[in-house]
Amino acid sequence: MTKSYLLSITLLFVISLSDAQTAMQFSGNSCNGDPVDLFADLDAGKAVLLHFFMPNCGACPPPAQRIQKMANKINAVFPGKVIGYAFPYENSSSCIVASNWVATSNVSTLYTPMDSGEAQVAYYGGFGMPTVVLLGGMDHRVLFSTQSFSSSDTTILRDSILALFNSATGIQDLQGGVNSFNVYPNPANDNVSVTFTLTETSDYTINITDITGKQVALISDEKQKGVVTKQINTTALPNGNYIARILTDENTATQKFTVSH
Repeated sequence: MTKSYLLSITLLFVISLSDAQTAMQFSGNSCNGDPVDLFADLDAGKAVLLHFFMPNCGACPPPAQRIQKMANKINAVFPGKVIGYAFPYENSSSCIVASNWVATSNVSTLYTPMDSGEAQVAYYGGFGMPTVVLLGGMDHRVLFSTQSFSSSDTTILRDSILALFNSATGIQDLQGGVNSFNVYPNPANDNVSVTFTLTETSDYTINITDITGKQVALISDEKQKGVVTKQINTTALPNGNYIARILTDENTATQKFTVSH
């Protein structure tokens, strides 16, 4: 079989479109009548997704649906740890509008409807629709923010959430598909080798993030099976802990390693 390679080993960072580095607190009652407290959610170790929508925006529901599908898979491993809030981008839309949007968009398993999102969306960078924000950590930091959501952002969100949850646990597998996963040498100096075995023919991505979930290297390839080994140059990476993540179709495996120059 002819293999088509899309090989990209780049040092890149996910740059937030907002200047905000920490979350903006909100509390009170949701449109469902339940008490909410963002900082309490974050202090409890949850990853919190904020989805700001325009009520008549046709492009707003599909990203929320993709994010919900991803979050549901993570919640199957980390029950209740990923939650979401859906805000209209302005204050004139009532709870009836917000609740209806969540219901008709079929995203109620993840998103709790909220009203009066104008101050929140402005804080996170503006009014591009949908605006999607990921928050996490006891320091209430912004892990990701975009006003121009693309399908690849779902993977970035997943990587950031898993990095947040797995930073102290080493390896975490979601549904198999990858075994014999090794990252060496560990600690790494100038280069690190990522070796793993694909149990079935699959596209794959190797994604390296720092401990906060920022992506620093990416390798993608197509339709392989068996043992795969890739070299990643770590010369430009600061000393510290990193997460190597293998993504195969719907499956993910992660492992922690250290860079020490």
